Formats: sequence, C-alpha cells, structure tokens
Amino acid sequence: MRKIRKAVFPVGGLGTRFLPATKTVPKEMLTIVDKPVIQYVVDEASEAGIEHLIFVTGRNKSVIEDYFDAQIELYSTLETRGKKKDLHHLQRIQPGPGTTSFTRQQEPLGLGHAVWCARELVGNEPFALLLPDMVMQASKGCLSEMIELYHETGGNIIAMQECDPQEVHKYGIVGKGHVVANGFKITEMVEKPEKGQTTSNFYINGRYILQPEIFRIIENQKYCLGNEIQLTDSMLDLARSEPFYGFHFKGKTFDCGSKRGFIEANVAFALSRDDIRDQITAPLAALLKETTTRN
Repeated sequence: MRKIRKAVFPVGGLGTRFLPATKTVPKEMLTIVDKPVIQYVVDEASEAGIEHLIFVTGRNKSVIEDYFDAQIELYSTLETRGKKKDLHHLQRIQPGPGTTSFTRQQEPLGLGHAVWCARELVGNEPFALLLPDMVMQASKGCLSEMIELYHETGGNIIAMQECDPQEVHKYGIVGKGHVVANGFKITEMVEKPEKGQTTSNFYINGRYILQPEIFRIIENQKYCLGNEIQLTDSMLDLARSEPFYGFHFKGKTFDCGSKRGFIEANVAFALSRDDIRDQITAPLAALLKETTTRN
C-alpha cells in the first residue's frame, strides 16, 4: 500500500461572497482569530504526516505563495526585538525547502479541473485533497483519521458528515453501506441531488484520499452545466473499477466560504483558546443579550 505523501489544495476561487474584502486579499488568507484560513487546513495536513503541499492557484493568489515562503527580514526583526515566542512559532509552521509546489488553474472550470491541474506534481501515487473553505475542529484531525482508515482498506476515502435532510440539495451526498474498519463502503454518490433522488443525508465535507487513476478519468470527463468538470462525476467513473469508503467525521466543520460559517469559526476557535477565551466570553454574552432585547 502506497503512503499518502502529497496533499492538493485548490485555492483558485474568486471568493465573490466576501467582496469587497476579496478584491485584493484571497479568501484563503482571511483570518480566523489570528491565522489565515489556509493555515488551519495546512496544519491538518501536516498533522496527518503529509510531506508535500501542492497549491492550485489562480490570478491574484501570489500572496499565498509569499505567506508560505521564509520572511528573513521579519525573522531578523523579531530576533532583534526579543520576540522569541513569535519567532519560534513562525519557524515551526514554516514549510521546509522543496515541500511546497504551486501550479496555476488558468480558468475556473470546476473542482475536477483544479485537481487535474495538479497531475504532474502528484505523479503516479495516491494523494489527499483538502478543500480550504472547509475548516475543521476536533481533538484529532479529520485527515489523520482518514489515513488510518486508508491503511485498513486502501482504495479511495471520502470524509462526510450528516446534514439536515432538507438541505441535501446543497451538497455532494453519499450512500452508506456495510461497515469496514472505522468507516463504511460507499454505495452511491450524487452531486446536489433533487428532492427524492437519495435517502441519505451524508454529505461530503471537503476531505478526500484519491488514487492517481482519477487524473485519466478527469482528462476525458465531459463538461457539465456551467462549463465545469465536477469531481463527483469523475469519482463515479473511478468507482466502477476501484472501491470507495466513507469516513464519518464527528468533529465540527465550518464552511468558511460562507459568511455564516466564517463567523462561526471565529467564535468557536476563539472560545477554544485559553489565552483569549476569558476576554471575549462576557462581551459575546452582552452582545447576544443586547440583540435579543432589541429584537
């Protein structure tokens, strides 16, 4: 069984739901408390043992590449000013030389196309795919648990959670089959099903482990509505020859591509931190009381 060494991060989206902030700042660089969204997702990958980070970028995303580069002047200034704690933290999260790669998705042709753009950097080996909009909070990272399942099953792994049955039309939905190790066999995959099209409410939460054969399928995939290549369509084709397993993630997932999810993530991560929890608990309670009274 081949080790999962590489992770792909599609960061080429325009972030139109956060305009005007995202006119000049990529949505992946918006901060949750004091870390960019992308850092939370990269931390999850690093915790899982990922060795090579592959970013599929677009226009105006060069700041992401700069963020993961070494900033010698900043490090020197922190050293001179005696801010060793900040310096050590930045050095700890700094990717090592040769462990990050960036490739460009010239046109916004869907998630499947973004994944295909990473084919030369991934090569002929299985890889993880993490959607940066989806930020997760748990004692153990979602990808770490998925890799544990992969070691038991091989094949392809998709992480999922349960959603309100009335909202299945918003997500990619999978069907749950028999239990395998700490996961289950996937029986169906439907992209944003219409009402009555599926009985499942397990939605794909933005974490995948895929075999490299997916690239050949994407390359021959037909465009769907919106002139995009849907990853789900390619996975359905791959499922005809390779098994797919589901991992039921029990932590919290925040869709930081939406304003609601982004704000929820800021509150949740702030309340989880010992250094600022006590500073914000009372103000938050006061704001909620004031809002309730006003309404």
